[in-house]
Amino acid sequence: MSEKIPHSDNPKIQAKIDKAVHRDSVIDHTLRWVLHYIERFIAVMTILALLGSLALELYHMVMSGAGYFGDVETMLHHILTIVVGLEFVRMLIDTTPANILEVLTVAITRHVVLSHDDPWSNVACIACIAGLFAIRRYLVRRSELREEMVEVEDL
Repeated sequence: MSEKIPHSDNPKIQAKIDKAVHRDSVIDHTLRWVLHYIERFIAVMTILALLGSLALELYHMVMSGAGYFGDVETMLHHILTIVVGLEFVRMLIDTTPANILEVLTVAITRHVVLSHDDPWSNVACIACIAGLFAIRRYLVRRSELREEMVEVEDL
């Protein structure tokens, strides 16, 4: 996106234009910097909340013993909510189309697994997941997918 900068034959007017363009560039850079750090702060706060939720879930698991696993649906609800939250944090830190699609896929899959809606709702969710896979296959650049795979293999 190259933005055409106005040009004037009058040097005084051109100096004012150049100054305004520079000021706009500085403001744009500053706002991007502030937003970047706000996103990081939100990601850290979300991670802390998720760790607290995971610790609370582990505490309930230990204190309840075998009775905890009697209500599998509640356990899955809490654990999968934490997983969706972690995917959300990953998306905040590295916002790429591939990560966004992955968060949506995990969230919709969680809904299908945990909800006991009517069959048409499940069909709609499955169609959404198929659509997300199609978008990933045909609209996301292969280089982004390769980068994601290399990062996963490096871990």
